[in-house]
Amino acid sequence: MSQKEITIYDIAEKLKISAATVSRALQNHPAVNAKTKKRIVDLASELGYQSNKFASNLRKQKTHTIGVIVPRLNSAFMSTVLSGIEKVANNAGYNLIISQSFETQEKEAKNAQTMFNNRVDALIISLAYDTKDYKHLNSFIKKNIPIIFFDRVADEIDATKVLIDNFKAGYQATEHLIHQGCKEILHITGNLIRNVYNDRLNGYKKALEDNGIKYDQKLVISNDLSEKAIEDCLKNDVLKRQKLPDGLFITSDPSAAYALTILKDAGVKVPEDMAIIGFNNDLISRVCEPAISTINYPGNQMGETIASILINHLNGESDINYMNTVILKTDLIVRNSSLKKE
Repeated sequence: MSQKEITIYDIAEKLKISAATVSRALQNHPAVNAKTKKRIVDLASELGYQSNKFASNLRKQKTHTIGVIVPRLNSAFMSTVLSGIEKVANNAGYNLIISQSFETQEKEAKNAQTMFNNRVDALIISLAYDTKDYKHLNSFIKKNIPIIFFDRVADEIDATKVLIDNFKAGYQATEHLIHQGCKEILHITGNLIRNVYNDRLNGYKKALEDNGIKYDQKLVISNDLSEKAIEDCLKNDVLKRQKLPDGLFITSDPSAAYALTILKDAGVKVPEDMAIIGFNNDLISRVCEPAISTINYPGNQMGETIASILINHLNGESDINYMNTVILKTDLIVRNSSLKKE
């Protein structure tokens, strides 16, 4: 038979004091003198009393949990962002409920409803590939539950956003390939309804324009950046073209690494025949042969920034409504995959 749960009333009865005094002592309240506090804490420990944080939080209308929805957990970038969020949130006494949308709006909406039902104090979200409708966030907005978007954001929703300057990063990556002598740069990117991919494409276009190179729609391929999609577009399209592109800007390091393997297997020399640059500075970009040039995306810093903004708001130290968009700095990292010129 399971043992009866010990309550503050049991402790109060044994010590012949009020339950309110026991409650204050267990919360280390200064109104209870040290001697009484010690008797209460010692007895609580002896009886195996466990604080019912859930009931206490409900009374305070706070659960000290933050919901986080990401597109995928099997991404080095997302892991570093989550690590940054968790470090700051845990230090401030908050727990995370983390779920993944598997890149679909339907799953994202279900996750959001679960978070709402779990009474999270706030929601952190990076949007799925195909999310076009934001109805699933209305319940949070109506109840003034703060939402922070990161990386893949919704411009239509007035909320704090933490991201990088994707236009500038796309420009830098493309300009680097141009400076290496590339004139036909293939750009493989994700779903262009998402800000990250659309902004990088616009940066790519502007770098071409500023360097007198005509934009060619045939040199832009948008897909889901999966291994199958990369294999399909390279083997069934690019490698069959009469003239191969001499540069490749691909907006994900794992995709760039896989493309590198396919190109090398097809006898394409990298960087001599085709220079390659990826995106994110994932570990895989460093261990390839040749190592892949990339854009360093500060995932850990992004996570810590998101959590700090949110915790300060939840603790009443700042107002999230006055924080609009936070842009973090990125860096171009040049490695051998793109160095045609010394």
